[in-house]
Amino acid sequence: MAETIIIRVQSPDGVKRITATKRETAATFLKKVAKEFGFRNNGFSVYINRNRTGEITSSPNKSLNLLKIKHGDMLFLFPSSPAGSSSENMDTSSMSQGVRPLGVPQVVEDEIDQYLIKQDGKIYRNKDQQQCRHGPLGKCVHCVPLEPFDEDYLNHLEPPVKHMSFHAYIRKLTGGADKGKFVALENISCKIKSGCEGHPPWPEGICTKCQPSAITLNRQKYRHVDNIMFENHTIADRFLDFWRKTGNQHFGYLYGKYTEHKDIPLGIRAEVAAIYEPPQIGTQNSLELLEDPKAEIVDEIATKLGLRKVGWIFTDLVSEDTRKGTVRYSRNKDAYFLSAEECITAGHFQNQHPNICRLSPDGHFGSKFFTVVATGGPDNQVHFEGYQVSNQCMALVRDECLLPCRDAPELGYAKESSSEQYVPDVFYKDIDKFGNEITQLARPLPVEYLIIDITTTFPKDPVYTFSISQNPFPIENRDVLGETQDFHSLATYLSQNTSSVFLDIISDFHLLLFLVTNEVMPLRDSISLLLEAVRTRNEELAQTWKKSEQWATIEQLCSTVGVQLPGLQEYGAMGGSTHATTSAMWACQHCTFMNQPGTDHCEMCSLPRS
Repeated sequence: MAETIIIRVQSPDGVKRITATKRETAATFLKKVAKEFGFRNNGFSVYINRNRTGEITSSPNKSLNLLKIKHGDMLFLFPSSPAGSSSENMDTSSMSQGVRPLGVPQVVEDEIDQYLIKQDGKIYRNKDQQQCRHGPLGKCVHCVPLEPFDEDYLNHLEPPVKHMSFHAYIRKLTGGADKGKFVALENISCKIKSGCEGHPPWPEGICTKCQPSAITLNRQKYRHVDNIMFENHTIADRFLDFWRKTGNQHFGYLYGKYTEHKDIPLGIRAEVAAIYEPPQIGTQNSLELLEDPKAEIVDEIATKLGLRKVGWIFTDLVSEDTRKGTVRYSRNKDAYFLSAEECITAGHFQNQHPNICRLSPDGHFGSKFFTVVATGGPDNQVHFEGYQVSNQCMALVRDECLLPCRDAPELGYAKESSSEQYVPDVFYKDIDKFGNEITQLARPLPVEYLIIDITTTFPKDPVYTFSISQNPFPIENRDVLGETQDFHSLATYLSQNTSSVFLDIISDFHLLLFLVTNEVMPLRDSISLLLEAVRTRNEELAQTWKKSEQWATIEQLCSTVGVQLPGLQEYGAMGGSTHATTSAMWACQHCTFMNQPGTDHCEMCSLPRS
């Protein structure tokens, strides 16, 4: 009987052992390899050396003994197709058994993530004239490039950076000898695992298989967003006008985009281009959000403008001296930066906007959604402070395990298990009066363990995605101030902005939302061309849309409110006589009913058109 040997074969999916004999041919051996790894055809190559030399061909004449392959040798398998697409050559039967090639999950990450994955990310240093003793092409410990997660480098930046970027954290996980082959960013779960049949369901029974692990809170070392930048001061000033005029707190959603933040290795910056203010009830010390029937439409319009919902903002301002214009400095290290209730709200929003991630079995990990607080600073002026809550906080909020304390806003409280819900133990580490590190049960819990601060800035050179006017269009949901969005306010806005560039007039985020969401003449299905013109800053596209029947109807509606539009006559000239105006739908001056073109009397009240 031929002597049996075991050959190890290493592939991107791991190492497997193949049983063979010394007299076995290479062709027979390769068939065993294909069956073991689940390959259908010859979609792979096997080499004797790791550097892809000494390929073993499918020869029926050469034996393993002739190829000098001995018991215990390591061979190296490389798929013929690119990494991540080797599943095309895998046997479907093995896929159905749960064997999946190691690669990226079938998720599409954000554009900024796809860009940063391709970047080198290393921190290059110049030759040190005093310490380096080598030639111009050499490198030593004093000038060799640093990894993007180098803590000493981040601590010596000005100002120091406490949290590495998320992509730097990924590089740290995947930078070892195994190149992150076994890295999996798993989301924390605080719920009992379903499907355990060895005992009755909770509260009658629980076991170590289905019981969630206890959680020890740690300060998160990375953050998903490294910088928040408002494009210009006007965006923030218009938002603060509500508090200045009423004294009540206010809330808004931030719309913008994610770009590269070059001040931090592999960093991400969120650029805020607009603030949408949903229906709400605000007082001097509270905020209540109301149901927003337009939320889906707003997100749709923002997407067509190349924007997305990136965060939320709220005010916490108390006037200290109205003559000096100062505000109270209340959020500091002696009080709190975010209250427990605000942390829970932030965690709720972050769970609604997960970060798509290829390294997570769930396809998502953490969130890029952030919180901005407009509050008083140390100089008693309005400051904008940015925050996120940690992934541990997101898990506690998602599984309803965290509560705020009524009398201490800086403290949260981990729920106790009940007959309706099992809650795992939550701990945090602290230093006692003797300087010893102790573990405390999170009842109560200091919320600073859950908070990640983010630098919030304004650029030296303002950026304007949307045009800025001295007489801007009213902001939505500000009826309490007497600022309403209707065709009278639209007519007033158009009459006061007489720019010859139509794109500058129409490039207002709140105006575009009104054109889409108004109840008289909604343009949701016919405004895509205009949104594309605003997104690409294309005046020709804007002029093309201006000649449409929809804009003629909007001008007719504006003329019925008694405000003469200076551009109405010009439009008739550009549109080819006044036929476009008369052929459009018209609103009755008496009952505002929209009538079909070509009629002289209102179909609703039967009164004449003029």
